[in-house]
Amino acid sequence: MMKHTDDFKREAVRIAMSSGLSPRRVSSDLGVGLSTLCKWVSVFRPTDLVAAPQADLARENERLRLENRVLKEERDILKKATQFFASQRREVCVRGELATSLAGGDNVPGDAGQRAWLPVVAGPAGEPADAR
Repeated sequence: MMKHTDDFKREAVRIAMSSGLSPRRVSSDLGVGLSTLCKWVSVFRPTDLVAAPQADLARENERLRLENRVLKEERDILKKATQFFASQRREVCVRGELATSLAGGDNVPGDAGQRAWLPVVAGPAGEPADAR
């Protein structure tokens, strides 16, 4: 009985899996029995031929999970900042003519087609000053 090295066995499995030849043909070309080649395929295929692509996918998956977590944290921070600034100052977008009446007579530059931003001062109960 001939003793084959692990490298020979791995190469035989690679040939059997990727050559497109039948296992019977590969075993006869390599001078090993069909059952021996099938045994090598069951031993070496799951660990060596599949493990490398799976390891790459696992690393990529972990990298994407980390990136996703960072993006979610950034999004949450931006949401909180938006809520904070929205509660600090409210602004109303109005057209030129309507802006003068809301501003209490202050003239707002721009014609009727342009938008003007006017700060709305909050009263003691959180209501706009104009509502009092």
